[in-house]
Amino acid sequence: MKIKQFIYPHSSIDVLFKQSKDNFVVNEVPLYEFSGDGEHLIIQFRKKDLTTWVALEIFAKYFSCNVREFGYAGLKDKSAMTVQYISINKKLVSNLENFKHDNIKILSTTYHKNKIKIGHLKGNNFFIRLKRVLPQDELKISQVLAQIERFGIPNYFGYQRFGILGDNYKKGEEIIQGKLKERNKKLKKLYINAYQSYLFNEWLSKRIEISKLITEFKPSEVTQMLELSQDILKGLKKQMHPFKILQGELMSHYPFGKIFYAEDVDGEANLFYEKQKVPTGLLLGEKTMLSKDLAFKYEKDLSEITANINGARRFAWIFPQDIKSTFKEDKKHLELEFYLPKGSYATEFIAELLHQNLHSNS
Repeated sequence: MKIKQFIYPHSSIDVLFKQSKDNFVVNEVPLYEFSGDGEHLIIQFRKKDLTTWVALEIFAKYFSCNVREFGYAGLKDKSAMTVQYISINKKLVSNLENFKHDNIKILSTTYHKNKIKIGHLKGNNFFIRLKRVLPQDELKISQVLAQIERFGIPNYFGYQRFGILGDNYKKGEEIIQGKLKERNKKLKKLYINAYQSYLFNEWLSKRIEISKLITEFKPSEVTQMLELSQDILKGLKKQMHPFKILQGELMSHYPFGKIFYAEDVDGEANLFYEKQKVPTGLLLGEKTMLSKDLAFKYEKDLSEITANINGARRFAWIFPQDIKSTFKEDKKHLELEFYLPKGSYATEFIAELLHQNLHSNS
């Protein structure tokens, strides 16, 4: 896969980040409070060295039921300590008090009227430990964290989306082109989603590259390269956010809301700077809105790919919250805490922070 563009200009920071249960902790934040009554048992549990699917299989075996009986809001990594919620009809539950597993601990239970479904998630709180951090590294990290807190980060899909070898998107492309048949529906969807994600990342990387050219050079120096007039470039250069909003951009209210076209570019750029609205990118497919005017110039190639799947729009940008860092100089450890909205990747937060292209530990 191609190397993604980073938005901030600092050089890479040579510290150690390795995703593991000791250095990577995720706590799910539910979309809503559970009512405390209803036919569905809500189980909050902590797991380590297990995917969510494997954890569900363990619960299903214990309750002698099918995995499909469980509801969950999102899938969590294997190489982490994660806390999440699942639901199951209380009629299927027995001897919960005797449940024991070396890699799973039940933390609490309650009840709710509805089954938890994919997307019923506000976001996640993260704890991440970086190692081999020197005092000069800590200073540089603090400076970059201040930028991230002010301007946010690109909402790239993380390496987890692309499989252990990072090439699932190739199979997705072949399926869409009719060159590969995949009978397993779950695998087919996995590969196609990887291809959608790959193209989204390519688009976002290109847009960041363009934004950086506008920021770093005079309009007269890049007018031919970007095929834009100096007047347009001067207007884009005045935008206070490092990621530039283009005419015809499809924007969304943040952290949720309707999608609409950016007609008043300067006004939308100001609201983006104030963290009230964000640009969106295309996940290719049918039945989705396309940008127009100048923004469509960089989306056009994606829109021309024929795919018998439903498309969508995805936030191109997110704003991490509650960022905290603690430096333990004696151990050369730096501990980070932050919150991200659902659908975004903590590993991409770390990638932008360190300017390292991260890959699977497997």
